[in-house]
Amino acid sequence: MAIRFLKIVLVVFVGLQGWFYVAGNLANWDSGVGAVAYVLGMEGHEAYAAHIVPPITSPALISVAFLVIILGEFLIGALSLKGAWDLWQTRNRDADAFNGAKRYAILGAGMALVVWFGGFVVMGGALFQMWQTQMGSASFDGAFIYAATSGLVLLFVNSPDA
Repeated sequence: MAIRFLKIVLVVFVGLQGWFYVAGNLANWDSGVGAVAYVLGMEGHEAYAAHIVPPITSPALISVAFLVIILGEFLIGALSLKGAWDLWQTRNRDADAFNGAKRYAILGAGMALVVWFGGFVVMGGALFQMWQTQMGSASFDGAFIYAATSGLVLLFVNSPDA
């Protein structure tokens, strides 16, 4: 039973992390758009100065990119918290019921990997080379931590309960 509670709590934390970032991004809209513009504009790239894609400077595209990040973080929260609720409702049932209730918890942690690994590490880090600047590197490092911890939660929650 303690393992089930731990799984539920960890899924709640993944969900809260997603929604806390949504709230922070909405509360700091101009700064967030500026950070995305800085990364997509690929300014300050001296180490790898040749770009593999052109810098994106269109205000509309930058705003869309920021909205996609916020939407992804919203989905992390919504899916994870729905998953935590489903797990909570089956915490006292048999292993098959509890294992069957993991769908949204797994989707929520998986969405965290899509946003923070796929969006920030792969697209931001590899494609837009955000690691070359102090601002980009801080976001890159943070996203790696969020993706790694969410991935660990995903693996732990997905492990079968007896």
